Amino acid sequence: MEKFNSHNGFVRTFKEDKLTLGLFLPLEAYSGSFPKMDLEEQMILAKKAEDLGFASLFARDAPLYDPTFGEVGFLYDPMMFLSYIAAHTDKIALGTSSIVTTLRHPLHLAKSAASLDKISNQRFLFGVATGDRQIEFPAFKVDHNERGELFRESIKVMKKVWKESFPQIHTKRIEMIQGDIVPKPVLSDIPVFGTGYASQPIEWLATHTDGWLFYPQDITRQRELIKNWKEASGGFKPFIQPLALDLSEKANEAPKPIPIGFRAGYKFLIDYLYAYQDAGVNHIIINLKDSKRPAKDVIQEIGEYVLPHFHSIC
Repeated sequence: MEKFNSHNGFVRTFKEDKLTLGLFLPLEAYSGSFPKMDLEEQMILAKKAEDLGFASLFARDAPLYDPTFGEVGFLYDPMMFLSYIAAHTDKIALGTSSIVTTLRHPLHLAKSAASLDKISNQRFLFGVATGDRQIEFPAFKVDHNERGELFRESIKVMKKVWKESFPQIHTKRIEMIQGDIVPKPVLSDIPVFGTGYASQPIEWLATHTDGWLFYPQDITRQRELIKNWKEASGGFKPFIQPLALDLSEKANEAPKPIPIGFRAGYKFLIDYLYAYQDAGVNHIIINLKDSKRPAKDVIQEIGEYVLPHFHSIC
């Protein structure tokens, strides 16, 4: 996408017909609902990931802790935590997967996103979603049935206030006739990635967002979905997916399924990544939560044996 040719996070992470790798925060393996998230250790591992050639670090968003959901999702506010990481790194892209737009005011979101993009020197990749935790909607007094409409409103409003000075906006949540949102992004825009369908047809997402973050599925279905995405986009817009990984110490260990991923040795991981690159996936974000090994060891092994095949673009 030409408009993001000088966006540092975008160009480090995405290139047509090329797959790169990122990591989900926190950079640790843990059981139960809550990660430890030792801040000093997280910053050491974030810098290590950058130096090894991972393209990105992504933080999840869970406005409320729901004990019935199984885990907290992410301990800290993702925007604030990524700002902290921005101060400890130089090049690695910083992404959200994904901010729940339905529960946040679009003008607040626009300002937070523009601030993070500025602070990080244009490294922010803005994943957005409608939300999937049922308890959050009544807590925020948001009608769950309106989530698709609110999602569309958020994207359109943010794109408008990033690009225009003193825009006038009249929507469900906004009556803006004076004032402006500052700072403006350097490029007057930020790469925005819808998550799943977000209650929208694929054509709407292809027109109004800058890439697609979709759930992992078997390669035949993913290949077909990417084909449809490319046709709807009419050009290159990146396709991203997550992957839960329990990397075995045995390089040749065959895969065993785990939720949204697998346990295997690094040799199978390389084959898997090449297959999904061939299917059209541009970026895979690895989640180490269910790893049986310390995150630092897994990050190092992927850096040594896997990243030479799927290194960051720059």
